Amino acid sequence: MADEDRYERGRRRLAEIHGERSLATIESLGDLGRFIVEFAYGEVYSRPGLSLRDRQIATVAVLVALGRSSQLPVHLRSSLKAGLTPDELREVILQTATLAGFPPAMNAMATLKTILGERERPSGPSEVGTRESVPPGGDESATD
Repeated sequence: MADEDRYERGRRRLAEIHGERSLATIESLGDLGRFIVEFAYGEVYSRPGLSLRDRQIATVAVLVALGRSSQLPVHLRSSLKAGLTPDELREVILQTATLAGFPPAMNAMATLKTILGERERPSGPSEVGTRESVPPGGDESATD
């Protein structure tokens, strides 16, 4: 029963952070999706040690450092939803450049600019993780 509790807790947390569409996408991955829901969201994202805002700072920094362009738009949107400002996200990306290098930071800044532009358009994506979240020239796979 503990596994079911962890899975349900993870489903709620993932939907809270990324939306129902992202939850459906992750769940469609079968066993891999179940592991993501249970561990990443049912265990790690549900821990009390950091706020969601702080977790998103860490997540964005790691995604920038690793060059995970396909997942970055999803987490930039979720970071804004969690209360980070565009200026704070720019600072996270800038800080990451000092250790990860300028090319991944430049790509992340371009992605953030695209995300912020979507927010200004009235017809921007309503859920995080949509196909439109991939920046021009970005990797469209969700396997990063």
